[in-house]
Amino acid sequence: MAFDNEAFEEENFAEMLEASFQEQESNRITEGEIVAIQEDDNRALVGVGEKLEGIISLDEIRDEAGDLLFNVGDKITVMVTGHYNERPKISYRKVLEQQKTMEFVEAHKEDFEDVIIEGIVTKKNRGGYVIEADGVSFFMPRSLAAFKESDNVIGRKVKAQVIKLDPEDNSIVVSRRKLFNEERKRKKEIIDQLMEEGTIVEGVIKKITSYGMFVDVGGVDGLVHYNEISYKGPVNPSKLYNEGDKVNVKAIAYDKDKRHLSLSIKAVQPDPWKEIEDELEAGDTITVTVSNIEPYGAFVDLGNDIEGFLHISEITWDKNIKNPKDYLTVGDDIDVEVIDVDPEKHKLRVSLKRLLPKPFDEFAKKFKEGDIVTGTVTSLTDFGAFVKIAGVEGLLHNQDTTWEKGVKAKDLFKSGDEVEVKIAKINRDDQKISLNRKMLEESPVEKFAASHRVNDIVKGSVRDVKDFGVFVSLSDGVDALIRNEDLEPLKAEELEKGQEIEAAIVAIDAKRDRIRLSVRKLDRLHDQKILDKLNEEDGSNSLGDLIKDQLKK
Repeated sequence: MAFDNEAFEEENFAEMLEASFQEQESNRITEGEIVAIQEDDNRALVGVGEKLEGIISLDEIRDEAGDLLFNVGDKITVMVTGHYNERPKISYRKVLEQQKTMEFVEAHKEDFEDVIIEGIVTKKNRGGYVIEADGVSFFMPRSLAAFKESDNVIGRKVKAQVIKLDPEDNSIVVSRRKLFNEERKRKKEIIDQLMEEGTIVEGVIKKITSYGMFVDVGGVDGLVHYNEISYKGPVNPSKLYNEGDKVNVKAIAYDKDKRHLSLSIKAVQPDPWKEIEDELEAGDTITVTVSNIEPYGAFVDLGNDIEGFLHISEITWDKNIKNPKDYLTVGDDIDVEVIDVDPEKHKLRVSLKRLLPKPFDEFAKKFKEGDIVTGTVTSLTDFGAFVKIAGVEGLLHNQDTTWEKGVKAKDLFKSGDEVEVKIAKINRDDQKISLNRKMLEESPVEKFAASHRVNDIVKGSVRDVKDFGVFVSLSDGVDALIRNEDLEPLKAEELEKGQEIEAAIVAIDAKRDRIRLSVRKLDRLHDQKILDKLNEEDGSNSLGDLIKDQLKK
C-alpha cells in the first residue's frame, strides 16, 4: 500500500513505536492472583510469580457502577510493563486494551484503508501521539498528525484514518493528514460535480442564521444566502425552514481561496419574472397584497413569488406622511399602478397614490381665487408658512402674512395653528397655491389715506437711501418715497438715516400700498398759502389772483 505522505515511508516505524512505549520493557501478559486489597490506598497487590507483588490501581478493576470486579484470591490477567522500585509494574487495563486492539486488527485487517476512527489524544512523545478510541490505542506519527508544535493536543478529540495494521506487533497506525487529503479530494470531486451547469442536488439544512442557511450536500457545506431562497428577495429563512429539512439546491459560485461554496434554492425553481415579461408594463393596474412594511415603504406580493416595492412617496398624495403603517396593514389587498418593471433585474415599482384622486384637482374644483378660507399651519420656513386647506398645502409668503415690516410668518405662528387666509392665486400648471393674510386686514396706507390727502405737508425721518430716491418713515407705520427729481433742493448724498425731512404728499395709492412725497413742491405750497391769505385780506383779489394764476401755470 502506498501512503500519501512520503516522509512516513522513510521513517523507522519500529523506532517510533518503541519511543511511544519507551517506559515499557516487555509488555508481558501473565496470570496473577490478588493477594490483598488496600481500599485506603486505592490499590491491590497482585502476585505475578516474582519476589514482590505488583501494584494495581483499584480504578482499573471497577465496573461502571464503581464496584470491584475481583476479590482477594481471584485470578486476574495482567500485563507486566516494567518495574518501579523493584516492584513489577502491572496493568489490567492494558490487557483489555490489547485484547480490543487485537480484535480491531482482526476485524479490519482486510479493509483497514477505509476505516476512520475518532478518539482522544492521551499521550505525546518524540515519535508521535497516542489516540484512544473505544478502548483501542492507536499510534499517530508526528509527520502525519497535522498539528502545530505549539498546539496543546492532549485531551483533544480528533479524527484520523487508519493507514497500517501490524498483527505481529498488535499496533495500529493512523493519519490525520491522509484523512484531510482524502476529505479535500472528495470535496473537490463533489464541488466539481456541483459546479457543472444544471446540476441539482438534495441537501440537508445544518444551521439557520439571520443571513441564510448552511446546507450539507454530500459532506460539503454550502451557504444559501437569504437572497437566494426566493425570487421575492431577501427573506427570513427561519420562517420557511427548520434545521434538518431537505432542500434541492444548485451551486452558483465557489471561492477557491476561501473554500466557500454558494448555493441557491431559487435557482432550482422556474423564474416567475419571465412569466410576466410580456404581460406586465408600466401603467397597468394590478391587485397585490401588502407583505411587509418598512419605514421607507412597503413590499407587495403579486402571489407568484414576485414582490414589488411601494415607496413611501407613492402611498399617498400627503407630503407629510411619516410612517406607511398609518395607511397600510400587512395582509391588505390593494390596487396599484405599475410604475416600472424590469424582469432581468427582478425589480418592480408600483404606486398607490396614482390611482387616488389628486387633492389639487379636488381643491381647484371646490375653491377659486379670492375665496377666504381657514387652514392649518403644517410647517414654517424662513420664507413663509405652508398652510393645509382641504388636504392641499398653499404657501403663505412672509410678505403676504402681515403689514408689519420685518415680521415673518414664523414670528406669528407655530405648526398646528389655524389661520384665516385669502386664496391669492391657483396655478394649475405648477399645481401651486398662493395665499395672502394681510389682504384681510386694513393696510397702514389705507389708514393713512383716511386722515391725509394730496398736498398735505408731512414730516418724516430718512429710513433708506437708494439710487432712485429716498424712503421716508412717516407716522402710523407707513413709508413714503421721494424720487430724486422731487428731492430738490436737498441732495441724496448729503442725507443721513434718521434725519428729519418735511415734504408734501403728491400721491396716495392704497391699493398698491404706496405713498409719494415731494420736497420740491413745498415752496409752491407755501406760496399758495401766502396768496390764499392775501386774498382773504384784499377783497379785490386782483393782485392775488394774478400771482395765483401765474403759479398754476
